[in-house]
Amino acid sequence: GNIGYALARPRNKSYTNMSKAPVKVLVTGAAGNIGYALVPLIAQGDAFGRDQPVILHLLEIPNAIGKAEAVAMELNDCAFPLLAGILVTSDAKEAFTDVDYVIFVGAFPRLQGMERKDLIEKNAQIFGEQGKVLNEVAKKTVKVLVVGNPANTNCLITATQAPSIPKENFSALTRLDHNRARYQVATKTGTPISDVQNIFIWGNHSNTQFPDLFHGTVAGKPAAQVINNDEWSKGEFVSIVQKRGAEIIQKRGLSSACSAAKAIVDHMHDWVLGTKEGEHISMAIPSDGSYGIPEGIVYSFPVSVKDGKVTIVQGLEIDEWSRAKMDATLKELEEEKQVAFGICGL
Repeated sequence: GNIGYALARPRNKSYTNMSKAPVKVLVTGAAGNIGYALVPLIAQGDAFGRDQPVILHLLEIPNAIGKAEAVAMELNDCAFPLLAGILVTSDAKEAFTDVDYVIFVGAFPRLQGMERKDLIEKNAQIFGEQGKVLNEVAKKTVKVLVVGNPANTNCLITATQAPSIPKENFSALTRLDHNRARYQVATKTGTPISDVQNIFIWGNHSNTQFPDLFHGTVAGKPAAQVINNDEWSKGEFVSIVQKRGAEIIQKRGLSSACSAAKAIVDHMHDWVLGTKEGEHISMAIPSDGSYGIPEGIVYSFPVSVKDGKVTIVQGLEIDEWSRAKMDATLKELEEEKQVAFGICGL
């Protein structure tokens, strides 16, 4: 059954003195590998700020409810001052009602022998249904992040099936790829990660993504100049970032979890609280036609964020080599869209 935990638990002064009303945050697939790594980060304030109380809604499939209840018990046992309540449920309507933020972590996994097309069809149905519920019972100001793969296309389907919620309230996660790319540049150049800025990801969260360091800086100098090795910048760098997830699965037997969780809270934090002046991050969002990417396709762009509003960075010089990479990942997204829309009758 569905277990609601007491919502108002002002156990300690630091919570009762907080002036902010709690925000409601829904995590789907909360008992899974990524969900388990993610919820403590949200509860300690990494996503929405260290002064923002949260009520967590944990949505799971019926046969994983016991595990989700255990996650809720552990969260309560962490005694997080910002955690103002937990709802554990397998009822989508209950989970989505009045939430401020939705993080779609759960998705149908790619099983052995499954084609990518099968995965797209299976998830298009799931995300289409969830989009309809979102449309019906969530706040119209809800911000939605899709993590479950194929994330860009799942995001597109969800947004399409929730027409009453503005398109700019939907995004998909490419921040993990972005963080991976920053790390590669930092380690290649022997500089602290904080000195590596504006390396970003174009396109799909898949192995066709285009990690681009040609607009980035290392300690204020152009990254490509500091690296001074175009063969690496256009070759090994790109393929390492594209294949990093697969490499972790191969070594661990499970997909990236703590790095995915960290990327999710980075994404939400910057979306809600804004980016620093001059800092560009990667977010997959419905295109507005920038850089020749057809309107509506959910594509990762370099963006800046102010007061919750995401703006695609304009005026970047795109050479022929980069354009070909951007087009290749676009082509994959257009194919995915066709398969997904076909199955949803859109």
